[in-house]
Amino acid sequence: MVTHVSAETHGDERGALLNFVETQRAALRRSLLGLTEEQAASRPSVSELSLSGLVKHVAEVELNWLRMAQGRPNEKERDQETWSEGFKLVGGETIPEILDFWAGVAKETEEFARSVPSLDDTFPLPEAPWFPKDGRVSMRWMLLHLVEEAARHAGHADIIRESLDGKGSFDLVAEERGR
Repeated sequence: MVTHVSAETHGDERGALLNFVETQRAALRRSLLGLTEEQAASRPSVSELSLSGLVKHVAEVELNWLRMAQGRPNEKERDQETWSEGFKLVGGETIPEILDFWAGVAKETEEFARSVPSLDDTFPLPEAPWFPKDGRVSMRWMLLHLVEEAARHAGHADIIRESLDGKGSFDLVAEERGR
């Protein structure tokens, strides 16, 4: 664990879950510290993943889960034709634009999670081969899934960043804190 995550107050499950989501978001954002657009878009391993692509992907995934929970259409929904564009910056997109987009999604996620009456409230999963038929998940499950999604890709980002310049998570936390 590179950073400590605490609940806002003792017993505050909602606050703790939102803090864990934000901690993993921060790890991904931190992976971009000091890099140029070109470095962030590079793929220094056999993987097709880049740091800027990972950040874009996780931001879009968070938006997708938020829209499902809200019962609203996803304005950035991907299909088979555009799926790969969710993993790289295209059409002049920049890291600052993607980070601003993600900040807006994160703010909306937090406001929504704080406004639902109960973390036990559920919403339907879309029809897909990887979801159970007529499946539903709770708001708690969604927040835990956002932690899982961001943490998995933060791990990918650690490896990519270390491959680029040798900087690991501890180095980037220190850099971010001005040490």
